[in-house]
Amino acid sequence: MNADFKVCPHCSRTWPSREEFLSDGDISLVGYQVNFEALSLGLFLFNHSVCQTTLSIRAELLKDLFIGPVFKGRRTGQRDCPGYCLKRTELSDCPAECECTWVRALLQVIRRWPKSAVESRAAVRR
Repeated sequence: MNADFKVCPHCSRTWPSREEFLSDGDISLVGYQVNFEALSLGLFLFNHSVCQTTLSIRAELLKDLFIGPVFKGRRTGQRDCPGYCLKRTELSDCPAECECTWVRALLQVIRRWPKSAVESRAAVRR
């Protein structure tokens, strides 16, 4: 039995795969909630426009989409750190060579993920 990738807790919409979830025009990335103790347990936050619910996906479920260097050591609070990880809705890429950089780069991958050509159900309802 294969489990769905994500189920909306409000409207019960299901996404069988990660690709279907990320491609859904009704899903938009809105933030990242850092977990400094275990970065892979941080949460990517998405809004589901159909029911106005915010959904979370653990970073570890998306980490393989990042290709690039993974730095050791956190730069939080240092001169070269812009503090993006401390701001939940900040989606910018980070210039610091920090262990958190892969998460910031992954935000860019998700932001650029192509959405399906099917018009958003929320837009159709308006």
